[in-house]
Amino acid sequence: MHLFYAPDIETTNELPEEEAAHAVRVLRLTTGDTLTITDGKGRFFQAEISTATHKRCLVHITQIMPQAPLWRGHLHIAMAPTKLMERTEWFAEKATEIGLDELTFLQCRFSERKVIKTERIRKILVSAMKQSLKARLPLLHELTPFEHFIAQPFTGQKFIAHCYPGEKVPLKEALRTGNNALILIGPEGDFSEEEVQKALAAGFTPVSLGNSRLRTETAGLVAVHTFNLDNQ
Repeated sequence: MHLFYAPDIETTNELPEEEAAHAVRVLRLTTGDTLTITDGKGRFFQAEISTATHKRCLVHITQIMPQAPLWRGHLHIAMAPTKLMERTEWFAEKATEIGLDELTFLQCRFSERKVIKTERIRKILVSAMKQSLKARLPLLHELTPFEHFIAQPFTGQKFIAHCYPGEKVPLKEALRTGNNALILIGPEGDFSEEEVQKALAAGFTPVSLGNSRLRTETAGLVAVHTFNLDNQ
């Protein structure tokens, strides 16, 4: 099944230009053909093409199908982007396929990447959402300074995964099924000790993601997978 993304489909009855080009030029769909669309807000739309031109694809919606939540709770991952962008992009793709609700990139003391093109990441999230047949697009935030981020309110459990010695609870044991969770993942050089202390003071619980030392993007994916296993 080919799934198309059109966030305003219910009010415009038209596919965005890039989606329209894929439908008309690549898949050769034409007037009368049916397709499935998501608004990225939890709904699928069954539709019939009413107009198909070189640049436009207008549709008539025949059925609206809400998608039930695929996991319990709300998962927000806040992760420092990796030096090599393809690793961050890989994480964004796979995390969306597995399931997360919100993604923020953190600017930390030891971050090697100071700039990130969120528009490119957003396109990856859209593609992964369609590929995994989901009707909800994760909310994506711009690069945010660490101290500013941890001061923001969050209703649910808050965790920080770091590599410093000390008492840490395994994430799989710390998670409470059905609760919202916010998990901080540091850069290749880890969070600074000062950042860890500030997070603890802000109500974050230190957690372990296992006995192995993990790359940033792997740690993020382990966190996503652990949350989903606990909340299916």
